[in-house]
Amino acid sequence: MPEFLSLVSPESALDRWLQALPPGRPLRVEQVSIDSALGRVLAHDQHALEALPPFPRASVDGYAVRAADTFGASASLPSYLSLVGEVRMGTAPAFALGGGQAALVHTGGMLPQGADAVVMLEDTQPAAANELEVLRSASVGSNVIQRGEDLQPGDLAIPGGLRLRPQEIGGLAALGILRLEVVQRPRVALIATGDEVVPPGRAPALGEVRDVNTLTLAGLVRLAGGEPSPLGIIPDNHSALEAALVRALPDHDLVIVMAGSSASTRDLTSQAFAALGPPGVLVHGLAIRPGKPTILAVAQDTPLIGLPGNPVSALMVAHVLVVPMIRRLLGLPPALLTPTLRARLTANVPSEAGRTDYQPVVYEIRDGEVFAEPVFGKSNLIFTLVRSGGVVRVPPEVTGLPAGSVVDVVLFESWQGIGSDA
Repeated sequence: MPEFLSLVSPESALDRWLQALPPGRPLRVEQVSIDSALGRVLAHDQHALEALPPFPRASVDGYAVRAADTFGASASLPSYLSLVGEVRMGTAPAFALGGGQAALVHTGGMLPQGADAVVMLEDTQPAAANELEVLRSASVGSNVIQRGEDLQPGDLAIPGGLRLRPQEIGGLAALGILRLEVVQRPRVALIATGDEVVPPGRAPALGEVRDVNTLTLAGLVRLAGGEPSPLGIIPDNHSALEAALVRALPDHDLVIVMAGSSASTRDLTSQAFAALGPPGVLVHGLAIRPGKPTILAVAQDTPLIGLPGNPVSALMVAHVLVVPMIRRLLGLPPALLTPTLRARLTANVPSEAGRTDYQPVVYEIRDGEVFAEPVFGKSNLIFTLVRSGGVVRVPPEVTGLPAGSVVDVVLFESWQGIGSDA
């Protein structure tokens, strides 16, 4: 394996992996109902077919008026208007407003014909029967949402290629769009390897370990927008692994092999990837901690990745590389982890120059300032991440970060990506 551990930065590795995919790869689409579209990527532009709102509406509780009838009104010199009715919610007014007249209207109610403003309830008081004192003048359009103020017919409502957030779902519902085309979730094959690995539901014998990575990676794939496809546990056997890969390639958009990537004669992932055809293995070894023995490959136009077997290493590398690849397969811009919080370190974080480190931290707020406390642990200790709230990236050009320094924290809650593509 001549390419093994020729260490590549995460940024260069991701770029090399993405560049090896065929350009112009078409996106598969499917139609879904709006109630299952949250987090999905919209396949096409959505345009408004009607004005929104479809009629002028009051934005406050008050009285619909003609603004000219209130000019100069004040508490010491009010305007007097005749009350001609009430606009009931959910109905169109059966009357028009003439000069010197007002009508009670509630928030969201339709303005009667002739009205061009709404006076807030607190800026009025009753006078005689069916008469109203207006204590503050209103200008044309005051407290009114005009017809089409949100969208006009034909306006671009939501661009294609956007991951749908709750606000987009609400906007589609307001336009009456209840079914839409979205990009299909990329199908991600998950292959665990190792003679010592057993299913989580089985009590491991001495020397065996439960398969943690399949469920962990399946959860991450779902959060990133993919559809995980667990294909079981493959023993440390070249023929068995190659056969599993050959079966997986035709039906999946991305293949993940867990374990089998470090420098021992039992580790067969690199050879199995190379046997699938060109371009084959692109990267074998990342300048990163945890996760150095990572393999990136492309075969039959399908990206493949070999992750370390240690759970923390596998999950961290998956966040750094698998999530951007899933975004690419969804038609979204691929991106490395994005900081979401600024915090002050409570302890030194050691590192080695030339290597990117991802250090788990737990964060808390003290006297209005955010502090990040490192959670140290080896890469096979999954509860290192369970106890953490995020990670700090230590760049390769430094030899660690001192206590007291202000750092960027990537919160684990941000890893699912929903809402990051507006």
